Amino acid sequence: MSSGGSELRKEYKRGRLREDEADPDPFGMFDAWYQGAVASGIREPNAMTLATSTPAGHPSARVVLLKGFDGRGFVFYTNYGSRKGQELEANPFAAIVFWWGDLERQVRIEGAIEQVTAAESDEYYHSRPLGARLGAWVSEQSKVIPDRRVIEARLAELQIEYAAAAPERPSFWGGYRLAPTVFEFWQGGPHRLHDRLRYAGRVGGGWEIERLSP
Repeated sequence: MSSGGSELRKEYKRGRLREDEADPDPFGMFDAWYQGAVASGIREPNAMTLATSTPAGHPSARVVLLKGFDGRGFVFYTNYGSRKGQELEANPFAAIVFWWGDLERQVRIEGAIEQVTAAESDEYYHSRPLGARLGAWVSEQSKVIPDRRVIEARLAELQIEYAAAAPERPSFWGGYRLAPTVFEFWQGGPHRLHDRLRYAGRVGGGWEIERLSP
């Protein structure tokens, strides 16, 4: 039987994370780390694990792509009828995690979720390649289908239908924004003594920075 990864060891030594060097604004801190990940050449630095749960507390997680962020929060797009969409409808709180292994960095963010405006979803939808726009119409995301031929046949139909016209955004597809209440920045350290700084939102505004034990 496989040891399950216990034989895989790596000593983290790329850097340190200190309070006196941390941006007092977690959005500024995230932007600096994100731009560093982009500049490093990491494949899809915008890939993030999105964790949702049912009202009964049954969790689920998957990797999605970050499509924008600012002081209001972090935006991604999906089918509203998908499993994650249904869970967010029932329990509008979530967590996202970025893992940039080459930089030995991780960022965890928790907060409330809301749909972005129709105008924002329209703008992003129409910026996508035609194939991706048609794909949003094709997929009844998370539904059971008999085989792949079902979606391939539907795509072929839509390619003919929209050969000379641009498809509109499906009403069941659009964006969500996670508005953070907590950030945690993690920098790998030697001897597994990692650096962890948590930014917790204060009532009335602002952020409190706390160091967590690794």
